[in-house]
Amino acid sequence: MATLKASSLVLNSSISSNSKQRGSRIRATTQIANRVSSISLPGLEQMELHKSTDKNLNPIHIETIKRNESNSRPDPTVMMKLYAILEAVADRVEMHKNMGDQRNNWNSLLLTSINAITLTAATMAGIAAISGGALAEAMKLSSTAMYVAATGMLSIVNKIQPSQLAEEQRNAARMFKQLQNQIQTIISIGNVADIDIKEIMEKVLALDKAYPLPLLGAMLDKFPANMEPAVWWTENGEKQSRGNYQGYDNGWNGELEDEMREVVNVIRRKDKEDYLRLGGKALKLNKFFAISGPVLTGLAAIGSAFVGSPSHGGWAVVLGVVGGALASVVNAVEHGGQVGMVFEMYRSNAGFFKMMEEEIESNLREEGLERRENGELFEMKVSLQLGRSLSELRNLAAAAAAGGEGIDEFASKLF
Repeated sequence: MATLKASSLVLNSSISSNSKQRGSRIRATTQIANRVSSISLPGLEQMELHKSTDKNLNPIHIETIKRNESNSRPDPTVMMKLYAILEAVADRVEMHKNMGDQRNNWNSLLLTSINAITLTAATMAGIAAISGGALAEAMKLSSTAMYVAATGMLSIVNKIQPSQLAEEQRNAARMFKQLQNQIQTIISIGNVADIDIKEIMEKVLALDKAYPLPLLGAMLDKFPANMEPAVWWTENGEKQSRGNYQGYDNGWNGELEDEMREVVNVIRRKDKEDYLRLGGKALKLNKFFAISGPVLTGLAAIGSAFVGSPSHGGWAVVLGVVGGALASVVNAVEHGGQVGMVFEMYRSNAGFFKMMEEEIESNLREEGLERRENGELFEMKVSLQLGRSLSELRNLAAAAAAGGEGIDEFASKLF
């Protein structure tokens, strides 16, 4: 009896263990099947979505989607090129910043030195007029030598305009910093192609040409015949879709196009025209000061050379002293007031509005809406560049449409 009981216990335990194993296997198989179905179904839905999309979109949109899918993993070589450009741009930011600080120091040191030399020469000319003998001759010769040196230094300083050079380098550092941020944004998005490398290279070279570092042979003309806006951007070429497909309209409609047309008209008639007018006045004033300073010190040098002469004593003293004093005043106003920097600031601002004008018109000329920059994003960028909210920008366009050319409001609220 004990043997039979033991056998029945063993048999029951084996049957129960086998049934548990079969149950666990069934549950495991069911779970795996559920997982496979949960993974495969979205893939099938995605395939069906692509099929329906391919039927509804034209070939241009299909090609855009395929290019975006193929560019999900950027080419390592393209990324290496982009990082190399990023390093070069970061280096240019530092170079232009350091060069701007150096040329700003030039302006301060040369202004102080030339004014000190000029006033000392005027003082010596006055002392020579009231003294006699060897002291008068020494003072007269020293005054003449210092005036000649001041004339030469003024001619060089007025030619290169250190304050204007410093402003150019500050603008260049800001533009390269902006380009550096754009490259970092492109890297973050990850959708990088060869066309992006070419476009960024052209921007770097355009900035190098617009704001050169060397003085000899490459320095911008500080006294152009006419006031022209600064140009540091490349010509607007064929726009490329970056994978932000928003539908056929791409955020554009007739109302937005009319708004942008009115905004660009205000920019052209008011903002850009005003800065060109102010820049022209600053240019004329700077030319007058640049010629007057060396002329006054040169006349003062001639006057100091004739101090003590019996036939020319009176007017020589007046010319030697007054000419030096006036030259110091002119030099202080020109370089202490940084008239060259003011001219460059107006030129750069006029260039900024010209760039906005060309960018807006380039988008409006593009007939293929899918090739334009997204309309909502573009409107937001324009409003930020002008220092306005979206509602203020639309109100400006409405006022310009109602008032025509008689509108008194400027487009920009920043400067």
